[in-house]
Amino acid sequence: MSVLVVGLSHKSAPVATLERAAVSGDTLGKLLRDVAHLPDIGEAFVISTCNRVEVYAEVHRFHGAVTGVCELLARYSGIQPGELTGSLYVHYEDRAVQHLLAVASGLDSMVVGEDQILGQVRTALRVASDNGTLGRSLRDLGRLALRTGKRARAETGIDRLGISLVRVGIEFAAAALGTAGANGRPLAGRDVLVVGAGAMSGLAVATAARSGAARIVVANRTRARAERLAAGVGGEVADLASLQDAIAAADLVISCTGASGLVVAEPVVRAAFGLRGARPLVLLDLAMPHDVDRAAAALPGVSVIGLAELRGSGGVAVGTEEVAAVRAIVEEEYAAYGSAVRAARVTPTVVALRAKAATVVDAELARLAGRLSEDGLSGRALEEIAQTVQRVVDKLLHAPTVRVKELASSPGGEEYAAALRVLFDLDPRAIEAVTRADVESPNVADQEGCQ
Repeated sequence: MSVLVVGLSHKSAPVATLERAAVSGDTLGKLLRDVAHLPDIGEAFVISTCNRVEVYAEVHRFHGAVTGVCELLARYSGIQPGELTGSLYVHYEDRAVQHLLAVASGLDSMVVGEDQILGQVRTALRVASDNGTLGRSLRDLGRLALRTGKRARAETGIDRLGISLVRVGIEFAAAALGTAGANGRPLAGRDVLVVGAGAMSGLAVATAARSGAARIVVANRTRARAERLAAGVGGEVADLASLQDAIAAADLVISCTGASGLVVAEPVVRAAFGLRGARPLVLLDLAMPHDVDRAAAALPGVSVIGLAELRGSGGVAVGTEEVAAVRAIVEEEYAAYGSAVRAARVTPTVVALRAKAATVVDAELARLAGRLSEDGLSGRALEEIAQTVQRVVDKLLHAPTVRVKELASSPGGEEYAAALRVLFDLDPRAIEAVTRADVESPNVADQEGCQ
């Protein structure tokens, strides 16, 4: 079987679509069981967050599995299949594994390197296990993803990229407001409005609070999420419908919604500026694509700072080295996984070969023992002969079996196993029996929780 991913994320779908597609609680359990019951799928888990909904499955047939998963996602989201298809992406086999490793490492997150996704992957595996849809293949793959994500954060600075971006952005904003370097509290006495309630917004709220902001207001399309974020710093909540008033009351607006279009339009800023008098206003746009209308920068007293300004100034590292280091870890873990999978595929052939050799040895020793016993040969001598024959067979088989495992770990290695089956005339039914027994036998690792 092969690994398949069907999903949508902040990179492929607008926020409204992601919100409708997200599943949790009992609904997530029902989706998992429905996916696992599809005729072309053996096991599955689902990662469902505010930024992505992805179905991972071990599949027998590609086209049937893709069609079945797409239909279920459309049904559970209430989005028409034709509309949902434009937001979906599909990864298969090697690409699916690489995608999961990138996701767990934070490379595919809206805030590159953020920590939340690692816990979300762990939760997805646990929920699938609780619902009986997680088998050995995806459990092992999930553990690989968690290990890769932990290595990425332990061995590189990838988890500091988002924090660095927000911190430096606030420093630039403070400079524009004339309060930079104020005893480590560059926003002391300033009112801050944060637009959005995702991971980057969370960093913005926390950093603004540490920077001494006098008042923090969070505005978001989903009020409940804004309330949770604001509550952590004793802040307030505003509706996007009254964004003009919220901007009028702020000195600094930090926008990072992840929306596909403009959130802070120039007419809204102009109207807000008319309500606030001559006080300067800074719009810090940390979204990709950008949230703030660049035309607002032409208004008197308004400064717009975006990712291009931050990165182009040299004030914040682009994170190229950290990202490259994480990609190297992902490639290393993926290569080791691929080698192990290819090597495992030849194991039934090796086992069947040794079983056939043992059968031949046993038959010949039985025939020889019958003949030599008539000549009065002692039992001890027969044991020595049997051990010698067995050692000869083991030595003859050692090189080809070790070599075929080595070759199998390389691309195209299955051809060597096929040659071994032909050369030794191995019964395909014997190999299939070994494979089936391996799948059905209990494994200690299968009984452990996801670490």
